[in-house]
Amino acid sequence: MSVRRTVLPSGLRIVTEEVSSVRSAAVGIWINIGSRDETPATAGASHFLEHLLFKGTSTRTAMEISSSIEAVGGEMNAFTSKEYTCFYARVIDNDLPMAIDVLADLITSSLVTAADVDAERKVVLEEIAMRDDDPSDLVHDLFSDTYYGDIPVGRPILGTVESIKGMSRNTVFNYYKKKYLPENLVVAVAGNIKHKKVVAAIEKALSRDGYLDNHAAPVLRENTLVKPRNQQAVGSIYRKTEQSHMFYGLEGVARSDERRFAMGVMASALGGGMSSRLFQEIREKRGLAYSVYAYAQQFAGTGVLGFYAGCNPAKSVEVIEIIQEVLADVVANGLTHEEIDRAKGAVRGSLVLSQEDTGSRMSRIGKSEIVYGEIMSFDEILKSIARVTPEEVRAVASEFLIKSPTLAVVGPHKDLRKFEKVLRNGGSK
Repeated sequence: MSVRRTVLPSGLRIVTEEVSSVRSAAVGIWINIGSRDETPATAGASHFLEHLLFKGTSTRTAMEISSSIEAVGGEMNAFTSKEYTCFYARVIDNDLPMAIDVLADLITSSLVTAADVDAERKVVLEEIAMRDDDPSDLVHDLFSDTYYGDIPVGRPILGTVESIKGMSRNTVFNYYKKKYLPENLVVAVAGNIKHKKVVAAIEKALSRDGYLDNHAAPVLRENTLVKPRNQQAVGSIYRKTEQSHMFYGLEGVARSDERRFAMGVMASALGGGMSSRLFQEIREKRGLAYSVYAYAQQFAGTGVLGFYAGCNPAKSVEVIEIIQEVLADVVANGLTHEEIDRAKGAVRGSLVLSQEDTGSRMSRIGKSEIVYGEIMSFDEILKSIARVTPEEVRAVASEFLIKSPTLAVVGPHKDLRKFEKVLRNGGSK
């Protein structure tokens, strides 16, 4: 198994991982464009465009795009994040050239017709409505808006009802032509492949209409410090739900920060599984919630450490107080060696298990290249996690767990004063 990298004169990057023991191959075209690259007028354009590129090209109809992959038993899809978009397919290794050609066609030659924009607009609006009907999903967008304020990284990936309704065909098409350039692209392939053959197939497929003719350097996202704007302590959306869905978040580390490994271990120890501190305290000992978890999220120039819980609305303040008490105890006394070792094992184990198929391997090398401009070897990542010391975890806890928290709540709450009070009091009754 080996990872190889080629950079074409156009700035296009190609990364591959050969896994000769399988009969499948996965290909992903990663675009260094996401929702944080949008203006208020183009809010949601990256995700809208992700939908539209499947609607037809100059050589394939929407049906031909989907049926070409499905006819060989493959799968194809796409997703949009705050910082990148990815179109991917997984097929039998012999069908990889066809899959590359289909995905490349979407990138270079999509039509984005006015009729398709109007039709897909309805689909995206339904997706926004679906998000709004799922409070456990909605609370995360609410948190981003409450924590970051009105800056690009805080805006929802889906956009808003207003921005999607007001987006014209010309706006979306111009966004496509301006952003989907070779220097913003990474093509990642993993499976039973040979690097040179993959590079040749990609060059051939992406050479339509002179797409690779211009010379450029690969574009990497700058790690400029991001400061929230008009940050609020509490954000709330009223819903007549049976539960309060809460996300309690603090400032975290940015993607380029070497402390991200210690932060990840700490997040796992606090809320990464059934043996984690918060799961034990909130669910196992007190039975106050069904779902409790924590995660550390990193972006370029910023990051968040967050804790989610869904509980009976009457118990919401109590759950927040428990979160605060647990965090205060970790700051004062640290995590035990057993907790840290268990968390390190969980992080390393989940990482290894996640790499058992070609799609996951493609995602790892593609994401690494698009966000870091290099690929950290699997062994290096595992060693970095293993090297995390109790002292490093305690240092991260001492610095970040005392940051001013932001709370997002979706549920049947009209009076926010009780939440504002518990945040001010730091969990003290």
